[in-house]
Amino acid sequence: MPEIFFLILTLVGLSLFEIVTSVDNAVINADVLRTMSKQARRWFLIWGIFIAVFLIRGLLPLITVYSLNPQLGFWGTMTAAFNEDPAISQAIENSAPPLLMAGGIFLIFLFLHWLFLEPKYYGLVVENYIERKGVWFFALVSVLLTTIVWYSIHINPLMAFGAVVGSSIFFIVHGFRENAEKKEAEMLENSKMSDWSKIMYLEVIDASFSIDGVFGAFAFTLSVPIILIGNGIGAVVVRQLTVSNIENVKKYKYLKNGAMYSVAFLGAIMVMDSFGMHIPPWISPIITILLISYFFWKSKNELSLTKSAKTKT
Repeated sequence: MPEIFFLILTLVGLSLFEIVTSVDNAVINADVLRTMSKQARRWFLIWGIFIAVFLIRGLLPLITVYSLNPQLGFWGTMTAAFNEDPAISQAIENSAPPLLMAGGIFLIFLFLHWLFLEPKYYGLVVENYIERKGVWFFALVSVLLTTIVWYSIHINPLMAFGAVVGSSIFFIVHGFRENAEKKEAEMLENSKMSDWSKIMYLEVIDASFSIDGVFGAFAFTLSVPIILIGNGIGAVVVRQLTVSNIENVKKYKYLKNGAMYSVAFLGAIMVMDSFGMHIPPWISPIITILLISYFFWKSKNELSLTKSAKTKT
């Protein structure tokens, strides 16, 4: 019974994390889909789910595990990932510190960039103050990376390399997303662009946003099947929200805050785990569920107050 409860808890945490970190992706999808034909929208929503769930959120964890155990070969990695042999699971766990370090640094940088530089609805008082000190973001992440690499290199040089890889992935993905925002504006204005070009754009954007969910998933579990199921459920829900309810979702304005604080905690847990501070596995889903629930409640409460104020006037 405890194992079943933990499995359900992990899947709920993974799904929630995938959903809230993909809201921005869903908004972009919805904006572009409105400019496409009905047939193209249907193709994206049907076959796009297959690509998003199996080819992206399924393939990325496998590639990540393969990078830790290249001696197994890709097919051997795939077999090992879905194998319940304790020896194989232990081998993956033993080689995990570089992965956890890379994912942790990526997530921490993602959170700090949002906290210091990105426009946001202020869910906590301190956010307004920190955003005014945005110039310190680059100094903070540079010092943080240098410190972590210094301590990592004495324990395991691959952990230090993982920290640098996580930093590199963050800046590559961030640069790509900034460019994507500009391209989206051009796309919405350009009526001559074909539907297939827009579909390809959306798939590439989805791959970019999926990196957050995949890296974060390793803070919940190293089991690829569980990651695939949890992230897959989240991806399907996001696709449905894209076409049916995205405007309502956008009204819950603090959801992004909940997502980013979850990102911060998961990143910290991954870095601590890579240093050998083994955090109980139930901590990640519990923190994620509590944070997202709090900011959802905060959003809903403010939405209710706004509606009441409009009704009175």
